[in-house]
Amino acid sequence: MTTDTPQPSQIDTANAHPARVYDWLLGGKDNYPVDEAVGEKLPPEARDAARQNRQFMQRAAAWLSSQGVDQFLDIGTGIPTEPNLHQIVQRITPTAKIVYTDNDPIVLRHAQALLTSGPEGATDYIQADVRQPAAILERARTVLDFERPIALSLIALMHFIPDEQDAHGIVRDLVATLPSGSYLVMSHAASDLYPELAERVTAEYAKGGIRLGFRTRAEVARFFDDLDLVDPGLVTAPEWFRSDQAPAAEGSGIYSAVARVR
Repeated sequence: MTTDTPQPSQIDTANAHPARVYDWLLGGKDNYPVDEAVGEKLPPEARDAARQNRQFMQRAAAWLSSQGVDQFLDIGTGIPTEPNLHQIVQRITPTAKIVYTDNDPIVLRHAQALLTSGPEGATDYIQADVRQPAAILERARTVLDFERPIALSLIALMHFIPDEQDAHGIVRDLVATLPSGSYLVMSHAASDLYPELAERVTAEYAKGGIRLGFRTRAEVARFFDDLDLVDPGLVTAPEWFRSDQAPAAEGSGIYSAVARVR
């Protein structure tokens, strides 16, 4: 089933939006000229990063589902690109429940049509910003059981929250609501792996009105304070896998990790 969702508010086509730029980088068509203008100025590695993020999400979701996790709170969902998280999870656990969240109305329009659960499970969509965690959690509690483990997914999201907006505090507060046995799944752009590229990407996004807060490995590691990192720990996106079949080795400016809540 899918729970009722609010009607989308007006879509801003005058300013670039991270979800739509990401869609362009993935080769999607659900973006506008203002988003394409940002994407076209980014280095080719930005497309690689978008793909690596998506593939990390797919591997992590499949592994968590195989471990019995059947509830997911995905914040910063982005425009649907198959396979979506719920499709991956419900192939393994048909009764799984997934709550998607994004702050762009265009994502809601697509979510209503495409993020549809199988008959045994549930999906819901919340139009909200990660900087409004209380609103997200209030709605998520109507679908997810916060007495049982939940996977909190923050894929390529927190580098859009600069330090002055307390990115670490936001994640800490979200994780604090999760019961023991839950997981934090995160990928985050690095400032220290390819510094020149990071500076260029940050500058081009800024020209489009989007602020970025890329972080060093140590700064990304802080998001996982007091959590137990799952092997292989905090690594680049292509290096995170749990199966016998390793992804192709390639350079990456994206840190990724999965960690268990104690």
